[in-house]
Amino acid sequence: MIYFDNSATTFPTERVRAACSAALADDLSGNPGSLHKLGVAANTAYNDCLASVSRLLGAKQTEIVFTSCATESANTAIRGFMSRNKRAGNTIVSTRTEHKATLECLSYLEKNGYNVVYLPVGSDGKPDLAALEEVLTKGDCALMCFTLVNNETGSILPNDEIVKIKNRVSPSTVYYLDAVQALGKMRIDLHKTGCDMCSFSGHKIHGVKGVGVLYVRDGVRIDPFVLGGGQQNGMRSGTQSLVLAKSFEAALEEASEGIEESYDNVASINAYLRKELAARKAMILSPDDALPYVLNVSFDGFESETMLHCLEIYDIFVSTVSACSSKSKKVSYVLLESGVPQKIAANAVRISFSRYNTMAEAEEFIKCVDDIYDKFAVRK
Repeated sequence: MIYFDNSATTFPTERVRAACSAALADDLSGNPGSLHKLGVAANTAYNDCLASVSRLLGAKQTEIVFTSCATESANTAIRGFMSRNKRAGNTIVSTRTEHKATLECLSYLEKNGYNVVYLPVGSDGKPDLAALEEVLTKGDCALMCFTLVNNETGSILPNDEIVKIKNRVSPSTVYYLDAVQALGKMRIDLHKTGCDMCSFSGHKIHGVKGVGVLYVRDGVRIDPFVLGGGQQNGMRSGTQSLVLAKSFEAALEEASEGIEESYDNVASINAYLRKELAARKAMILSPDDALPYVLNVSFDGFESETMLHCLEIYDIFVSTVSACSSKSKKVSYVLLESGVPQKIAANAVRISFSRYNTMAEAEEFIKCVDDIYDKFAVRK
């Protein structure tokens, strides 16, 4: 099997599985809120885990909240901030190439009277910074919502430039950043990013599904999304799961080790596939400076889903659009917003890598693509 669908999800590593298993031991299975020794042991282990994750992300322990997924993190951040800070302004600025978790939150807020300004993006997927400055200059912008690495194209946000503009023109505007596809692939120090809120997902970095992280900078006030017993400093009620927290910690620790070497390995695979696929008249849709972990390609003569299932015959797994939108069978809105023509976007396939992919897999992928064209294609 060749698994090139790592932007959709990744497989848990042995280290992650071992961490989950250890956290399921009887002496750690108490409720962290209980006063007896089992509860104290579970709470101590949980706080140790929280401290480790905070350190690895460059944040304070009080700024990190475990959630069920990045979608919950996004909803809590975006809707929670606007709910709590009604006097901060009526405008939110973003783009139409964000993940659906962000876009659906913005749509909800629009229906409730907020003014959402969507900046145009270029063919490189980057937002128009002049347009951003123009919006911020008007003085009514409460929140900015952007994605550090686009999940369909790998386009990297010009984060430093955006932060400079915000700090110069509208320093009171709060900044939410989706860093789901960046985590484990590029170094992230939250206190250096300039963002005020940020979301992450465990299953994108070889952790298990069901756990995400939300960063909320100290001093930023938001309404919690889940109410109840006041766990996690009142930010997310519900009994804390040591198993899920430990799975995230283990995945993050492992991803952080040798991150530069992993990047170089994936960059070599990406460069090889770009060259070989372009030689076969495939069109590379990811920008030249995209994060190499994502490669979006339009195959001549094959619609997206057809190529996906052809590759599946060879036990190769890729995706068409984001996994969150794939069953709608629509052409990628990200590509269309980036100016890719409909006919080309309709043939687009997302190939996404992890640190465990190899050049041998890439070479086998090319052989299978050749075989698919030989057997099934009608070239014009």
